[in-house]
Amino acid sequence: MGKVVARKDIARVVADIRKSGKTVVTTNGCFDILHVGHVRYLQKTKTFADYLIVMLNSDKSVRSIKGPTRPVNCEADRAEILCALNCVDFVVLFDEDSPAKLISEIKPDVHTKGADYTVETLPEAKVIIENGGRIEFISFVEGKSTTSIIEKMKG
Repeated sequence: MGKVVARKDIARVVADIRKSGKTVVTTNGCFDILHVGHVRYLQKTKTFADYLIVMLNSDKSVRSIKGPTRPVNCEADRAEILCALNCVDFVVLFDEDSPAKLISEIKPDVHTKGADYTVETLPEAKVIIENGGRIEFISFVEGKSTTSIIEKMKG
């Protein structure tokens, strides 16, 4: 079972992981209404390192990116649900629109993002590569997204 880590403590957590000779993979997102696409994405992400840290957009950040009607689920609920997944080791919240600053603090060995991005279009790519990390792009599960779930619910 994963654990929510305060932003101020994440560097210490990562230092402890590194001292034990283990590797870190990160990913980020809103993970608003968890669905099978998210689960498969996170399971695949975990295969790239010993520890998976999910950098979760805070409610403030989600509103900034997705608009005033989002998130559907509050940050505490989203974090708890992610921590219940076997593949997730840690969740850390961030308020910014981009996880670049948090990535520079964590310095992951690997960072994953959806295959709708490329190295050229991923805003945080530069900070990942500058800190010695590599980027893995993961294909989405066709037809599975929070947006499509919300649209389906609207009828």
